[in-house]
Amino acid sequence: MIDTHGLTITLVYARAANGAIGVEDRLPWQLPADLRRFKSLTMGKPMIMGRKTFESLPGILPGRRHIVLTRREKWDSEGTEVVRSMEEALAVAAQGNDTGEVMIVGGAAIYDVFMPIAHRIELTQIHEDFEGDTFMRAPGPEWTEVARADFAVTEANGKSRPAYSFVSFERADKD
Repeated sequence: MIDTHGLTITLVYARAANGAIGVEDRLPWQLPADLRRFKSLTMGKPMIMGRKTFESLPGILPGRRHIVLTRREKWDSEGTEVVRSMEEALAVAAQGNDTGEVMIVGGAAIYDVFMPIAHRIELTQIHEDFEGDTFMRAPGPEWTEVARADFAVTEANGKSRPAYSFVSFERADKD
């Protein structure tokens, strides 16, 4: 049994209708509302991510701890806390954590590792297929939808934005 250090573990991700979550180490879509939601959900909380996810960011995101889980022996980046295992990542996330939460922010392999012990999922479900090289399944029956906000297709600056939903899930099979 993994020691979660009493933390609420939340997966935060966006997923296209066909399951795509990434293409060439970036998001396959441009959806400013999703980026605002991500910032709101993660602000002031530690984020656990893989090295490739960290390297895809524009830099250190202000107001959040960046805990990077990597197998690379000599990898280090200023402003991050580098860990080598899920257990170490959770122990580091618990240190000085006043929120009691840790946000898992990618990539797919990191989501797969934390999914079995996660308490919540904060999903942006994009209602359109996108080309991708990284995919995730939809949350299964072990998850219960507890909140949803739906948004229609929009046009902004000559660009079409797909319809999407912000969906919150909690683990249905809680002990």
